[in-house]
Amino acid sequence: MPPRTTALAGLTVLALALTASASTGRLLAEPPTAAGPSAQARATTLGRCLIGGDLGVQMSEGIPTGPGYSRSTGTVRALNLMVDFSDAPGEGRAQDRLGEFFPQTTDWFRTSSYGRVDYRPEAPLQDWLRMPKPFKAYGIERGAPFDPGYRELVDDIVAAADPDVDFAAYDLVNILVTPNAGPSALDTVLSVTFAGNHEAPVADGVPISNASFVYSRQDDGSGNYDQTGYRVLPHENGHVFGLPDLYTQDGGGAVGHWDIMSEDWGANNDLLAWHKWKLGWIDDKQVDCASAPGTTEHLLTPLARTGGTKLAFVPLTKETGFAVEVRTRAGNDEVVCRPGVLVYRIDADVDTGHGPVTVFDSTRDSGGCTRSPNVHTELSDAPFTPGETFTDRSSGVRVTVAGADLDGNYRVHITRR
Repeated sequence: MPPRTTALAGLTVLALALTASASTGRLLAEPPTAAGPSAQARATTLGRCLIGGDLGVQMSEGIPTGPGYSRSTGTVRALNLMVDFSDAPGEGRAQDRLGEFFPQTTDWFRTSSYGRVDYRPEAPLQDWLRMPKPFKAYGIERGAPFDPGYRELVDDIVAAADPDVDFAAYDLVNILVTPNAGPSALDTVLSVTFAGNHEAPVADGVPISNASFVYSRQDDGSGNYDQTGYRVLPHENGHVFGLPDLYTQDGGGAVGHWDIMSEDWGANNDLLAWHKWKLGWIDDKQVDCASAPGTTEHLLTPLARTGGTKLAFVPLTKETGFAVEVRTRAGNDEVVCRPGVLVYRIDADVDTGHGPVTVFDSTRDSGGCTRSPNVHTELSDAPFTPGETFTDRSSGVRVTVAGADLDGNYRVHITRR
């Protein structure tokens, strides 16, 4: 799938440009009050499993997420502005552009969060918001918001919208640019997110510090754009909640289709259980911390189902550990072809886009089990099934899938020396 790989490689460069100068911040001036990134107090029994990275890590996988990102539970108000230019006039109605992303994005967050996110998209301006300069005049090539041209664009958006929009009333901003501005997403992906930026332009007394920009249509050519094209927005909004990019220069080779922060092209997929814990969608009581020597047994329920233990974590150091969860074909995971126990390593000391998460493949070099377009095939059959064992010789950690019951719950034995 060369077009998709090329686009994802471009995304990696884009993400690095985005986060290089990023600080933590959020759209609203007051500190967040919801769970997720704001939940600093955690159960003491999980202490060793609350790994974290150094202060300078860009979008660390550590828990809890640092302050400054948008709220990730409760009511999330998203401001949507549809933007066009004199050299790229809006195609059709601005409301049609909005309809490419909603209500699908709202439904995706409701399903993934078990109803803990009430995502409310609002578009107080019904028509295209025309910029004072042609798109080419801003010099945007990679979408890096720290470039002078990009800052000028944001200034112009704020100036044009501020008379009719109360920016202080929203948790995040989505800028839905007319798709004919810039190249096709198959050539260069311009979509990008301000993931906390206190130096962003200020409107109504608050910095526009958490904002996602979507440009051309992310059409993978499968003919299913009406079902899959919206998924670039949940991915970008994942950044305003503090989640890093999991794809690498190989185009998703480290995590594959097991998280929307890795692959958001093509068929639907969910977030890893670790990310759901970071965001406050999974409670501490739904996490088992396997920090003691010896063997422990864990009964894990499928990630797509509400309730039950969703994650077992094996801390290795203060920055790293192994995560264990159950993935099935349900909820947002519509292309799971080998249900079972997913095992992956997390390194909270690795920057976004550099591979902070690595999924372990139970059937290496098999070629995978899916034929769905734009899904990383080799890792599609990564989960371990009853009777199979994951072993890491260097740490002495062993994860054995002991069995599964009729309800789809899996018994897992974790051994550590």
